Amino acid sequence: MARSITKPPYSEIILSTDQNNKKNTHLAIKIWSRRSTILPQFVGKNVTIHNGRIFIPCKITPEMIGHKFGEFAVTRKKPVHKKKK
Repeated sequence: MARSITKPPYSEIILSTDQNNKKNTHLAIKIWSRRSTILPQFVGKNVTIHNGRIFIPCKITPEMIGHKFGEFAVTRKKPVHKKKK
């Protein structure tokens, strides 16, 4: 079900504008909230998104705005089939 138009996009992540963060721009932000919406303030940031087991690195681009963080961190492994000899 879609979110109501009158409500703003849901996002649990808050970026701080602290001076210390400007020095550490190469560090990735760890994100556990896969249901949060990607906002324009995240564009250009390096984030790592938790998939339930490990953190998947991802760089946010303008095309990702409006999508959820969970869409970019796959939770399932690709099956590996044995080869016949």
